[in-house]
Amino acid sequence: MSPTAENPTSGNPFGEDRSTLYVYAIVPAPAPQPGVAGIDGSALEVVTAPSGLAAVVHDHQTGPYEGPDEDVKRWVLQHSEVVEDMWAQASSVLPVSFNVIVRPSAATGATATDQLQEWMTEAGEELHQVLTQLAGTSELRVEITLDQHQFAEDHEEVRHLRAEMESRPAGVRRLLEKRLDRLKRQLTDQAADELYPAYRSRIAAHCQRIQEYTNRQRPKGVVSLLTAACLVNADQVSDLGAELSLIQDELPTAQIRFLGPWPPYSFVDLAGPQT
Repeated sequence: MSPTAENPTSGNPFGEDRSTLYVYAIVPAPAPQPGVAGIDGSALEVVTAPSGLAAVVHDHQTGPYEGPDEDVKRWVLQHSEVVEDMWAQASSVLPVSFNVIVRPSAATGATATDQLQEWMTEAGEELHQVLTQLAGTSELRVEITLDQHQFAEDHEEVRHLRAEMESRPAGVRRLLEKRLDRLKRQLTDQAADELYPAYRSRIAAHCQRIQEYTNRQRPKGVVSLLTAACLVNADQVSDLGAELSLIQDELPTAQIRFLGPWPPYSFVDLAGPQT
């Protein structure tokens, strides 16, 4: 999509010399004024389109944000702070992916503001529909894991193997220790597979939508039972928390993390206008 709107934003006129715009989020108009600064202290502004949508942006004179990992982490956090500020103030928010930059059109002479306005106009019906669906919701993360050593320690097969190890020489015990580790992993993996369908169903019952993902930073010896992002209505948050408390009571050795609330990052795939 190549937006080509002609008119600048009413109340937010950008000069013709503005080169590019960095975009953080889309919200319903009229948009609240941002209460935080943008990346590296950039001044934030609002671009409004006739479609009743508004974009939070900053005037951008360089290319994408690239650099050492620590710098990128800082920029992503600053980007998220803007999204969360708008989420706290507006009725609904569509987070835009990190490093979305709108450029002017060399072919038509349209400014970056024109391009952004035109995209919000052309995609207006779809964007309004998603904003309506996300109004009053938040994203919560649920992680249920099993530590193989804690979970399988009292299993009958583990107890028998431990008893056998006590009567064996040190060299044999070292070999049996590896066998014991594999056995604990196998038992824990099997239990996680068996428990997963019921626990996922119970959690999903309190969510509008649920999206599973993989945590690649899982410590050694820890088995994932369920790792998911949950789109939850405001009146469902406490119910989901109560359900997780019940699961914890039923499975005392499980490690349960309940994180959030955040804007619905996992349920919006918004890369902005293609310019």
